[in-house]
Amino acid sequence: MMKWLRKKRVLLLLFVGFTAILFLGTHWMSWFYPIHYKEEIRRHSLTYEMDPFLVASIIRVETNYKTGRESKKGALGLMQLMPDTAKWALEKAKLPKVSLERLKEEPSSNIELGTWYLSTLSKQFDGNRIAVIAAYNAGPGKVQSWLDAGQWDGTEASVKDIPFGETRHYVQRVIYYYDQYTELYSEF
Repeated sequence: MMKWLRKKRVLLLLFVGFTAILFLGTHWMSWFYPIHYKEEIRRHSLTYEMDPFLVASIIRVETNYKTGRESKKGALGLMQLMPDTAKWALEKAKLPKVSLERLKEEPSSNIELGTWYLSTLSKQFDGNRIAVIAAYNAGPGKVQSWLDAGQWDGTEASVKDIPFGETRHYVQRVIYYYDQYTELYSEF
């Protein structure tokens, strides 16, 4: 009798689960892949002509949308900007409302400067999204040296050839979330 009840319960759960999937479609997956700070990401992505899904994917990999983060190396905020990079970007971008002090605690300031920096990298690497992701992690000079030396050709198909394991893994993770976000969210 107990075996029969367990089987009935399992069948009922399967039925409810499949019905929910049919009813909800893939929208239930957004519970596993949420995008926080959508308005800030959208606004700054528009301003700096960046793909908002790329910005969201980088934030997801860097901090999983948790504010106030500072890495062991000193990277700040949602987008984990290194202090030297942030200082350089603040000087070049001339953003009056953004300061180094605000980058750690203020999501909008951090997203604005991080998106500005991504835009700069995108221009430097002629819009090559994969090279931009790698440069965001390893630094543009390092990525350019890999490209110049023929160690890596900058394509998604050759990510396995990225010389630094940390950067290779980082690029793979960002691409994974980018693919999830673009599949789940029809617009930003």
